Amino acid sequence: MVVKTRPKSDTPDASDRVSRIREGVTAAILEHRLLPGTKLGEDEIGEIYGASRTLVRTALQQLAHEGIVTIEKNRGAFVARPTPADAREVFEARRLIEPSIVDHACDNATPAWLDRLGRHIAEERAAELRGDARAAVRLSGEFHRLVAEISGHSIYLGFLKELIARSSLIILLYRRHNTPACGTDHHAEIVTAIRKRDRARARDLMLSHLTEIEAELFLKDEAAGELPLADVLG
Repeated sequence: MVVKTRPKSDTPDASDRVSRIREGVTAAILEHRLLPGTKLGEDEIGEIYGASRTLVRTALQQLAHEGIVTIEKNRGAFVARPTPADAREVFEARRLIEPSIVDHACDNATPAWLDRLGRHIAEERAAELRGDARAAVRLSGEFHRLVAEISGHSIYLGFLKELIARSSLIILLYRRHNTPACGTDHHAEIVTAIRKRDRARARDLMLSHLTEIEAELFLKDEAAGELPLADVLG
């Protein structure tokens, strides 16, 4: 396969190139096209995006700051491999901020935003019906980001973008079943609550939704080790 490349440049659009690299890597993680532990070669990424190693390194360092990438001395950058403890912290953080996000969304949702939510749910259902797992995963994460955008709370939105990317890695590593962890029906119920401006129900639905996603994960601590055979077979 021939990879199309762009001329390398550190022109004034350098920040745009860094953003494109960050967005491209993050999107690939959200769609589970980049797996945890995948090496992110600076030269290869530079060829793909027509960017210098300096710009690629800047993008990877930003992603590392967000916990999506890990950088190892003398080895390079890799897609992060979150631990079970990391997973619990991520979902604890999401349970703290997303009920507040949906509160704000109930207050700020305009008819245009509500139409957009409705179209998004339709896209999620269409992806599930055609068996497009990658699109379903991406759209599931985008639903939560969209609700945060509707909320108008820029700080929460910034936090949540990072948490969604981390959650995608966690789900990929620890999900019990090979099915989307973020159900469209749950999302539709949340949209209905937002449409009705029912803040209490929207909060409850979001909280139970996040709790159910985490419950579907097999978060076994490595420190616990394997169970004795007597406990497993006895």
